[in-house]
Amino acid sequence: MSRVLVFCVGKLKETFYLSAASEYLKRLAAFCDISLTELPEERLPEKPSQAQIDAALAKEAQALRGKLPKGAYVIVCAPEGKELSSEELSAKLQALRLEGKSTLCFVVGSSFGLDERFKQEADFRLSFSKMTFPHHLFRVMLLEQLYRAESIAAGTRYHK
Repeated sequence: MSRVLVFCVGKLKETFYLSAASEYLKRLAAFCDISLTELPEERLPEKPSQAQIDAALAKEAQALRGKLPKGAYVIVCAPEGKELSSEELSAKLQALRLEGKSTLCFVVGSSFGLDERFKQEADFRLSFSKMTFPHHLFRVMLLEQLYRAESIAAGTRYHK
């Protein structure tokens, strides 16, 4: 069974997001060893400057680097990444496993995104759309798409 680690910057507070994320984590456990780790979002003033945002993102990136297991395949979720269909995501995950990548890490940034250097260090940039989504909602969307990808690979009826 492969290992899938999801790292999210920011704490999920809304009960409806928590319930949805919990449901997909429970479903994913049938297909892989899944875990989700929340890292704290750096505090910023009400109207932060770009320099303050960049400094906060750099600190968040450093915290993320400290959590990523050595040798893991790192996929960052970023609007400028490559868009994949659900079937393409499923095929990519299966191909990575066939290549011997037993630990896949997905990273979701804070409300300001991810540090640019951190994104460049990643093995793959994944985008769900050119649209902007709240990062808390995106976490649920990512978990659902991971569940869908695993369901496609397993040949279940979830994906129609």
